[in-house]
Amino acid sequence: MSPDSGIKWRNPLFVWGGKRDVEELPTIPFRSHQEVWEKTRQSKTKLIPVGRLRYYYKWPGHGRTMWNRLRYWPTRRRVLRVRGEYNPKTLRAEKTIVDKRPIWWVLGLLALAIAPLFTPGDLQNTLLTAGATFGIYSAISLCWMLIMGTAGVFSLATYAVVGTAAFVTALLAIKISLPWWLLPPIGALVGLVFGGIIALPATRLDGFYYALLTLGLNELCRVYFVTSKEFGSANGGLYGATTYVPEDWSQLGQLLLAYYACFGLMLLALLLYRFVNGRRLGRILRMAPEKREAFAEATGVNFRQARVWVFLISSTALGFIGGFYTSNFGGVAFSIFNFDTVLLGLAMLVIGGVGRAEGAVVGTLIVVFFDQVLNTWGPARFIIIGLIMLLVVLYLRNGLFGIKAQFRAWRDKKKSERRSTRAEKGGEMLPEEATETDDKSIIYQRRYDKMTRDHLKTLVSPEIIEEHRHSLNGQHSEALERLLIYFRTRPQVEKYAIMAVERFEGYRIVALSGHRGVAPRVVEDRIYSTPDEACHGVFMRRVQDLLES
Repeated sequence: MSPDSGIKWRNPLFVWGGKRDVEELPTIPFRSHQEVWEKTRQSKTKLIPVGRLRYYYKWPGHGRTMWNRLRYWPTRRRVLRVRGEYNPKTLRAEKTIVDKRPIWWVLGLLALAIAPLFTPGDLQNTLLTAGATFGIYSAISLCWMLIMGTAGVFSLATYAVVGTAAFVTALLAIKISLPWWLLPPIGALVGLVFGGIIALPATRLDGFYYALLTLGLNELCRVYFVTSKEFGSANGGLYGATTYVPEDWSQLGQLLLAYYACFGLMLLALLLYRFVNGRRLGRILRMAPEKREAFAEATGVNFRQARVWVFLISSTALGFIGGFYTSNFGGVAFSIFNFDTVLLGLAMLVIGGVGRAEGAVVGTLIVVFFDQVLNTWGPARFIIIGLIMLLVVLYLRNGLFGIKAQFRAWRDKKKSERRSTRAEKGGEMLPEEATETDDKSIIYQRRYDKMTRDHLKTLVSPEIIEEHRHSLNGQHSEALERLLIYFRTRPQVEKYAIMAVERFEGYRIVALSGHRGVAPRVVEDRIYSTPDEACHGVFMRRVQDLLES
């Protein structure tokens, strides 16, 4: 409003004869804050909830057991990650299961345990044989996952360790008639020695070069056993070892025994994976981002030694599986060294996802299903496995079990896009959109503050500034009084103060930190000669902050 409008503010205290009081000053007409409210309500911007909608089930009525946690004996690891909290609306105590993976594990293993009871009669032989194969190969995949996922060693000699242990134990069982229960421990010793040999280059080589070395080692083992007469070069393998499956049992009984024995082997591999990956050794290897040795060494962690330990433990377990393989099938064939077996093992890890135990098990289940159950499809089943692996590599990050992380990344992207639409509403977030904020009163308070600032910005004019310059204290016009009340109610961190540089001669404006023990900071170099000039300088700074907010 220009001074020509003729609107004057008359000072009611002028009649009392104050020294600095003026009789009248130009001012602006009254502007209702209702205009800002009506303008805000007229916004037609679409309301889109931003954030994660939480659908966790709340378990009420726990009473004293709110903070009790069931742990795996004898460790301190919790069975379920349960969070106890009080509902801010109902004030009732509630429990929430944050990590449901143990529940899914129990349900999945229970389904595998009772699966033989529901197999059709005509497919019983096929499914139970495939189930036994799945148990052995999933155990191999879990140990391989420890090497590739936890230790970060790209080794392709996994099946060389299993095959060597299987052939050595088969030869010993045939030559000196070892009982079947001695074959897995002897296989573990063979795996430990073999793992120690191939762990030596792992301390010097890494990545592509180590993969080539181990692949060549796998091929050398295959050529040696295929051409060796002692290991059955004429028969395509070594057979006749003792087995734990009684010959006098029925065929169904033998299949069921083999199925549950292989299922038990898979459970042992899961326990080993949990023991290595979830404890100190696995945490040491995971603490280095992207397996950076330099970072780990700088933090005092012997990263290389930890990798070798994981490699040796996994190789011992693979040797144990090789001995079990011999005692299960009564021998071993050369196909365990074949390049297609190694590629199928890689497909199991790639489809499920590297670095996760559930990925190794589910990836093995998918590949074994196509390879063993659908064997009547011929070579087409390998094409299907290749297509699945190709689609997983192209469209998924880190296999099937990376879908959740990928979905979260996509959701975060959409949240950012939706947040950008708030610019149409002046950048404010409406309470209906704040799904991540439990206390909606904070959102309402911010929105009220924004509407207040929008209204006060309309009150700032040259007349108001001139009025403050002439009348710092006392009665003011309504517009100036509203501005001053707003400035006085600001929190301490936003307030300015006047500091006397030289008593009665020089004053400077500083900004308060709002934190105890933290000194105020100087905001400008200008020195004011009187307190009134400094006070008006503070007012101008507050007006500037208001207009920029």
